[in-house]
Amino acid sequence: MQLELPKWYDLHLHLRQDEMLAPLIADVIKMGCAGVLAMPNTKPPVGKVFKSDGLPYWSIEEYLEMISKAGGDALDDIIVPLYLTKDTTPQMIEEGAKAGVLRAAKYYPPHGTTGAEFGYPFMEFVENGVFEVMRDAGVVLCIHGEEHGLEAEKYFDRKQNAEEIFYSERLPHAVEKFPDLKIVGEHVTTKTAVDFIKSAPANVGATITPQHLLYTVGHLLQGLKYHLYCLPLLKYEEDRAALRDAVADAGNTKFFAGTDSAPHTQKVTECGCAAGCYTGGIAPQLYAEAFEEAGVDLGSEPGALALKNFLCLNGPNFYGLDIPSETFTIEKAPQKLEALQIGDKQVIPLPIMGVEKSPVLVWSIL
Repeated sequence: MQLELPKWYDLHLHLRQDEMLAPLIADVIKMGCAGVLAMPNTKPPVGKVFKSDGLPYWSIEEYLEMISKAGGDALDDIIVPLYLTKDTTPQMIEEGAKAGVLRAAKYYPPHGTTGAEFGYPFMEFVENGVFEVMRDAGVVLCIHGEEHGLEAEKYFDRKQNAEEIFYSERLPHAVEKFPDLKIVGEHVTTKTAVDFIKSAPANVGATITPQHLLYTVGHLLQGLKYHLYCLPLLKYEEDRAALRDAVADAGNTKFFAGTDSAPHTQKVTECGCAAGCYTGGIAPQLYAEAFEEAGVDLGSEPGALALKNFLCLNGPNFYGLDIPSETFTIEKAPQKLEALQIGDKQVIPLPIMGVEKSPVLVWSIL
């Protein structure tokens, strides 16, 4: 079985910096991407729009130049969101959008994930005019939707967790106050988040990763398979089922591909486990596998259309990007995987270290 699909946009991934940039971009291009939304949690973070801004951060202008020089100029489009910090002002948003440089901004819960130490409380942006100006300027708000500063009993428990609290208590307030603000709930993992996105206006959408469609927290904990550690954490079977139902729905227009592909050359460190799964070069194959595990017949017209909508159409439609005329093809045939070599270090793709899986994918890319 083969599926020919329009080239797609990975609307949430990490390209890192320095020597990692070029090989990561090569993997992006290898998997049929027309463009990307590259996360701004670099070191230093991309916390200003212009080089000339007098703040101690990288600018969107600078990071775009780095990506382009490392091979990103082969892509049709690159979006770098502004990292929202304590220094972000409405004027910064307005000027960046007017210049055409600022198209999206990223909210990180303070200290809530890798590189989130510059994050600022969500409700500050609700009240300080930043979200208001983003709405007026058409800037997309990309959200890591987890409540920060929780005690462990609330962070991840059978009855509640950080994501469920955020989508129950924080985001509804922002949507009510700014009903026209374009919002992407990134890498949603819970039924609570899925249900909220479905009930929200059309200008509120969400990305879903391959790992959250394929695995549950049981896979992570059974043998403590640290390679599956990512943030937000994998959740329960009920949550995975809600994610699968959302993407497999033939009428889905709100959920789209964003891998959160996060390369680490060292997963286990002295201060804990690095959060992130690397799916560069293999994301379409993993998504196809997840659709099949969800019971979708990709050999049927409705099944193939559901994957096409999720992977290739919904995301660019939400962001107002052109659907590419160029295509790529995936085939249901084994594909052997190898680690990505970066200098003298390696990045291990998720399936090689995957749960009860061999380093051979069910699908391959042609």
